[in-house]
Amino acid sequence: MTVLLYGRPPAVFDPPGDATQTSPLIPESAALEAQAPGSADAVMIYAPPGVLERRYVLALALRALKAGGRLDVMAPKDKGGSRLGKELKAFGVEVAETAKAHHRRCVVIRPRTADGLDAAIQAAIQAGGPQIVPGLEAWSQPGVFAWDRIDPGTALLADHLPPMKGEGVDLGCGYGALATVVLRSPEVTKLKLVDLDRRAIQAARRNIEDARAKVWWSDARTLEARGDKDFVVSNPPFHDGGAEDRRLGQAFVRKAAELLKKGGTAWIVANRHLPYEAELDAAFTRVRLVADAGGYKLFEAVK
Repeated sequence: MTVLLYGRPPAVFDPPGDATQTSPLIPESAALEAQAPGSADAVMIYAPPGVLERRYVLALALRALKAGGRLDVMAPKDKGGSRLGKELKAFGVEVAETAKAHHRRCVVIRPRTADGLDAAIQAAIQAGGPQIVPGLEAWSQPGVFAWDRIDPGTALLADHLPPMKGEGVDLGCGYGALATVVLRSPEVTKLKLVDLDRRAIQAARRNIEDARAKVWWSDARTLEARGDKDFVVSNPPFHDGGAEDRRLGQAFVRKAAELLKKGGTAWIVANRHLPYEAELDAAFTRVRLVADAGGYKLFEAVK
């Protein structure tokens, strides 16, 4: 029996322990996109909050299910759950909807045929899949951080970043916007791009063709650090599962220090309200506030 799982549903929903994980935010997981049509007996999804991203995942799950297969989807009411039933019905399937633990839960039994089902699946996959974003002229995908724009924090860092030298790391690289700026310097010898999101990694690999760059699908917090890098650039995340978690950015600050050699430099940008100063002061020898503009603050930190 083939059972697929997307994300990490709360224990109250009894997620199957023997299922194949397919979330792009869990390194080494399988790709839901790669599942053969009609191959799965059951799919459980902890639905993401973004509309295009969520409909894309629902479409992939419906495509992967065999006729008579069970789709079990849940989401917090205030993060897409209230719209789940309507979105599923738009595929032309019957939906059983319940409420539990501040979530909405929808169950669908995949029909053998349904009017417009295949066309609705294809439309959602096209809208939520990898694409070249007009204006950016870069590959990206809904669900990736700032997927269809240049994030203001990244723009601030890019505007103030001097030419880098030597070997460095882009922690939380996204689709590669900042790496493009770093690699303009001919004195950069190597750049490792790291991100937790498989979709970001796939986009970055298409966007960054420079032979000096290597792209890694990994959790930056657990990245091996040898203290041998010349520089680190980062616009750290501060949300986990849609909720603010300041510990994420603080962990990125510590990891940046671990990666650097003595005298190496980290360029880190953050939302103004995030308390990274104490972490920076503890991990680095010298810290300088380079810019404070547009709700963001940019630091240069020397180990």
